[in-house]
Amino acid sequence: MTTEALGAAVEELLRPVIGTALSGGAGGAAALEPLVREVLGALAEGAARRGGPVAAASPADLAGGVADTFGAARGTEALGRLTELLAHGSADPADPACAAHLHCPPLAVAVAADLAVSALNPSQDSWDQAPAATVLETLLLEEMADLVGYDPAEAAGVLTSGGTESNLMGLMLARDRVLGAATGRQIELTGVPRAGAGGSLGSAAGARPRILASAAAHFSVQRAAALLGLGEDAVIPVAVDSQLRMKTGALTAALERCVERGQLPVAIVATAGTTDTGAIDPLRECAELAARYGAWLHVDAAYGGGALLSDRLAPLLDGIELADSVSLDWHKLGWQPAAAGIFLVRKSETYASLARRAVYLNPADDEEAGYPSLLGLSLRTTRRADAFKIAVTLRTLGREGLGRLVDACHELAVAGARAVAARPRLELHGEAGAGEPVLTAFLFRYVPGGAGASADADAVRADEVNAALRRRLLREGGAVVGRTELPGEGPGRVRLKLTLLNPHTTVREVERLLDAVVAAGTAEEGA
Repeated sequence: MTTEALGAAVEELLRPVIGTALSGGAGGAAALEPLVREVLGALAEGAARRGGPVAAASPADLAGGVADTFGAARGTEALGRLTELLAHGSADPADPACAAHLHCPPLAVAVAADLAVSALNPSQDSWDQAPAATVLETLLLEEMADLVGYDPAEAAGVLTSGGTESNLMGLMLARDRVLGAATGRQIELTGVPRAGAGGSLGSAAGARPRILASAAAHFSVQRAAALLGLGEDAVIPVAVDSQLRMKTGALTAALERCVERGQLPVAIVATAGTTDTGAIDPLRECAELAARYGAWLHVDAAYGGGALLSDRLAPLLDGIELADSVSLDWHKLGWQPAAAGIFLVRKSETYASLARRAVYLNPADDEEAGYPSLLGLSLRTTRRADAFKIAVTLRTLGREGLGRLVDACHELAVAGARAVAARPRLELHGEAGAGEPVLTAFLFRYVPGGAGASADADAVRADEVNAALRRRLLREGGAVVGRTELPGEGPGRVRLKLTLLNPHTTVREVERLLDAVVAAGTAEEGA
């Protein structure tokens, strides 16, 4: 078959297939334009049909509707029908009554920038797939390093899928540097030494590695320890105070016990913004203890890193610049569509164990000729240009503009906590005078009326009513409120949570949300 015949055959194959236009190239924008208009219309229709923060439906009813539409949507109508379905069946973080999680309503400018990335589809694993995006990510990371307090000329980093990946990277580098120095082995090559029969490492150091993190730290710390071959039991939970901040004295005692038992403190994980209360561990004290005991300090600032954008709140993160590594998530207090995680290290040489070379992606002679590669900075190979939307947002709003959004959400949370305290049937978590939100989240609960047979019975009843009222609000489509449990044992620990990330929400809207919680609690008591 001739070349002309082969070309004609390919054209014939594609002619009857709809939707094969591409988003790139000179004609990409024209192909996208009518489809984007259709998506925008379907988003509006789905949101109008939802009519609130979440669709009023049971999980089974919602699943049935999704299955029916998915089965019926075909051909040219698939995009519109499925987009409307997604909008109708989504929890909308832009709705004032959707306030459960660290799930932000993204800025329109960031979403528009993300569309450009999706259309062009650059991949950050080699320069020749993403020339401009490679440079932009490098420049953005220099700005982020400076924001944290690192020297941009000495720091290094990468865009990640979020805090879980960033925490894994921080603990991987901690394992390789600290355990490697203690054992005289290159851990990323030889692996973690196996424990001997007596429970100690079969190495010259003879010390079992340990990671110390607060009892309120993110669960990804345990997950990372498991993935890194250290085991979840390597993570030592450190006691927290009533506001869920790690106690410096408890951390000191835990480190001393490690040494007494012949264990090796590989890393201290300090949290700057716990998911439940936004609590910030004493970062400077953690840094001092890490230096004293030869441990790596990783600061999980996935949530609290947003405070660095605010002149008023940035001092809460005093000492973060002393950390060996830091996690930031701009899809929380940065109003970016997910994913927008950032991982940074203070010293670029500590990144050595992650360095990789693949001859088809980053050959040495290309880099020597001035073609840089980001491959050796990430755990991933194919990787979206997520830096672009953050760069556009920063250049559009500036740190000051984003800081105003942070301050607005913080003030809203303070007002919301005071509104809880003013409602007799609601109880704010925290000691008297200490319940004011650190960032933009706070805990509370509905207090059922009447007294039961015992304090334990009352605690059990309170837990059951609070859990049920939250499900009632979801089922009726009235609100999306978070649920968690305080550290400890026994009943009475269930709490509701508001995480306020919409800077356009008003205090009155938060008050109406709290009134809905009270009404749902009253209804559950009578059910």
